[in-house]
Amino acid sequence: MTRRVTALFTRLRAFWHAVVARSAALFAGLRRTWRRSLQLRVVSITLVASSLLVGGFAYLVADNITNILLENATEDVKVRLESGRDYATNQLDIHTGAYESNLQRTFERTVDYLAGGDPKQVGGAVVALTAEHHPGSIKTATSPTVDVRPMISPELRQVVANGQVAHQIRTGDLGSGRLKYLVYGSPVPTRFGQVELYYFVPLNRQDETAAQARSTVLATGVALVLLLGLVSALVTRLVVNPVRVAARTAQRLSAGLLDQRMAVTGEDDLALLAASFNQMATSLQSQILRLEEMSRLQRRFTSDVSHELRTPLTTVRMAADLIFAERDEFDPAVARSAELLQAELDRFESLLTDLLEISRFDAGFAVLDSEPTDLVPVVQRVVDRLGSVADRAGVALELRVPDAPVIAEVDPRRVERILRNLVGNAVEHGEGRPVEVTLGADETAVAVTVRDRGVGLKPGEEKLVFNRFWRADPSRARQTGGTGLGLSISVEDARLHGGWLEAWGAPGQGAQFRLTLPARAGDRLTSSPLRLVPEDAAVTGPGPVRRPGGALAIGPAPVVGEDARAEV
Repeated sequence: MTRRVTALFTRLRAFWHAVVARSAALFAGLRRTWRRSLQLRVVSITLVASSLLVGGFAYLVADNITNILLENATEDVKVRLESGRDYATNQLDIHTGAYESNLQRTFERTVDYLAGGDPKQVGGAVVALTAEHHPGSIKTATSPTVDVRPMISPELRQVVANGQVAHQIRTGDLGSGRLKYLVYGSPVPTRFGQVELYYFVPLNRQDETAAQARSTVLATGVALVLLLGLVSALVTRLVVNPVRVAARTAQRLSAGLLDQRMAVTGEDDLALLAASFNQMATSLQSQILRLEEMSRLQRRFTSDVSHELRTPLTTVRMAADLIFAERDEFDPAVARSAELLQAELDRFESLLTDLLEISRFDAGFAVLDSEPTDLVPVVQRVVDRLGSVADRAGVALELRVPDAPVIAEVDPRRVERILRNLVGNAVEHGEGRPVEVTLGADETAVAVTVRDRGVGLKPGEEKLVFNRFWRADPSRARQTGGTGLGLSISVEDARLHGGWLEAWGAPGQGAQFRLTLPARAGDRLTSSPLRLVPEDAAVTGPGPVRRPGGALAIGPAPVVGEDARAEV
């Protein structure tokens, strides 16, 4: 028995969970449809508002019709009651005592006359004469002959017995089934004392008329609401369809189909919208084509200039190397000039190399040579090669790498170039403070962070950090630092891997760059194994406050942090 109860309870619980899950799915679908469909919202709001309005109006109309019918019935019965009272008074004035033998017969003839002359009639008004002050000698007379005592409430009986005219609506059976009656009572003065005259008028006709009026008003209201819903749906469709067409056309334009246009029909506001949209699309197409042509010419110019400068640079390099090798035999001033010439030629050659690399990215010719690579020796090699530069700047390089190998499918040449740019920038802007290089990994991604504690960045500079030739401090001479293209190339290298290159910085707190790459080539990144915002950072000032753990970028495109620093 216990097992059966347990099994039944389990099935009921499973059924309940299934019902809840299906209801939640249905509600979620309805909510999604509600949020996405402007036409549905407009039609629904119109139906609800018109239903409330029409319902209220129908209620008022039906209530007024019912009140009017009841008032008419009341006035009619009141007139009949006054006439009947006068007639009953005249008929009963011939009697001087309540115990006269023919008094009861006069009662019966009076009610028969007031009821219409046929004591066997049913379904119409019922007339009754009672003598509350003479209960033993005079019996109640009714026409038709029915028992009216249950229809006269004690309250109404008492008021009429006290000499006042009163009425009341009662429900009961007076021979025609259970109906609603208007009971009207009035005292009738006689020479032997007061008697009471009652009219019982059925209100079934008034109820039927009121019901028909309510049905008519309700049917009219429903038809009106449906008509309003249909009209609102049609009007909304006329307005929404061009907007949907515009949205689809805009999506195609954003996808690069610059020849897409909207159909212009008519001369109304929607036609004006379509024409204006087409004009905007045409203007955008011409501007984009012009910018593409300018960009193509710029890329070609950069590539041609870089290649054309290679030959004279080689000749100048040979002569400069010869002069530099014999500088000890020259005067000190000439020897210093030879050293400066050699250094500037190194910078110029580096600039040409970066320009050629940028032109390959712009032309779409950059190729990723991915292979399984242990990133631990790559990071160590970068730190070792920049150790002498850090020593001259008085900056200590602190390396934090896992003990186990960190294997990822990357292009080691490009990763090493990214890390050289990041570490070199951190050393140059570290203000003599230590620079931390950290390598981390998880099952799906690898990451390297480079943290310095230099001047950091001012608010707003984070939007410019990876721009070409941008400098954090424009007042500084170009004789210091790199070519201004290092971070731009690093961004392209990270994007080529399907990874992220992000930056964080704050004035006086330094900066941190984070490179995140997928562990397997072609995978999509969803998170990074290392923080973007350092744990020791205390970001203040305008803008959103970054919580510990930093913000994670979503998608393969490189995302620049809200606080970033520059490559110089």
